[in-house]
Amino acid sequence: MEKEIDRFIRYLAVEKGLSDNYQLSVRRSLEGFGDWFHKKTGSEDVGAVTIDHLTAFLADRKLEDRLAASSLRIQLIALKIFFRHLAGRGKVKEDVADAIDSPRLEKYLPDTLNEPMVRQLLESVDDNRPLARRDRAILELLYSSGLRVSELTGARLENLYLEDKVIRVTGKGNKTRLVPVGAAACETIQNYLDGERPELVSRHSGSEIFLSKWGKKLTTTRIWQIVKERAKMAGIESNVYPHLLRHSFATHLLGNGADLRVIQELLGHADIATTQIYTHVDQKHLRNVHRKFHPRG
Repeated sequence: MEKEIDRFIRYLAVEKGLSDNYQLSVRRSLEGFGDWFHKKTGSEDVGAVTIDHLTAFLADRKLEDRLAASSLRIQLIALKIFFRHLAGRGKVKEDVADAIDSPRLEKYLPDTLNEPMVRQLLESVDDNRPLARRDRAILELLYSSGLRVSELTGARLENLYLEDKVIRVTGKGNKTRLVPVGAAACETIQNYLDGERPELVSRHSGSEIFLSKWGKKLTTTRIWQIVKERAKMAGIESNVYPHLLRHSFATHLLGNGADLRVIQELLGHADIATTQIYTHVDQKHLRNVHRKFHPRG
């Protein structure tokens, strides 16, 4: 079992190019099952695992460890891709995890800021305050391009094409994509590059677009702090965080007529099902409009 888990994790890293965090999550899930299987059966033979073992393991995790459906689903996905891989390589006779259904998850609609609130946030940043040009450029880019916070911290000067209004970013699974940058964001980024970034550069600086006051790459934690600080200064009482701007980006695009497939590409979603959550947001808005304005709504 342990040897096959190690081989599978190497496969995820080398052939699939999946992130370290994803590899760690899968390893943790598989090793948890391996330990459980050895305690229950005394065996470490992966070929001896049956569907009854898998369902008993998941039941124990739910009852004894009180795992939520979302956490159980993560465990099951790891087991499914592991045994599918083993079956494909002929290491087991059949894919014993294939017939197990994933736990049903409650669907939560993502929070968003409406367009006036986004405008309030962006326009509240005073260019005369320290690091205001940088912070305004960060907020504009998060909303304009729907970047993940990790994509923003890793964004580099050589991948920014302001004349063409696009930026190349590296997302989940180490996949790169070109994302459009709006005219307003291009203007604020150029303003930051010309007037503030040169003052932040030190001998420790790399080519990341956004630098700390010490000239180093900003961390994701610091981006979270900046967004929250700027929202508070703008007088916005809602819980504002970087991913909220990404949700708002997608929701406003859809609400203004953008195709769902285009939004999928812009967000860097591998599966259209991930993007479809935004259709529920838009439908909720449509229902509210219908209820408000239709004579028999």
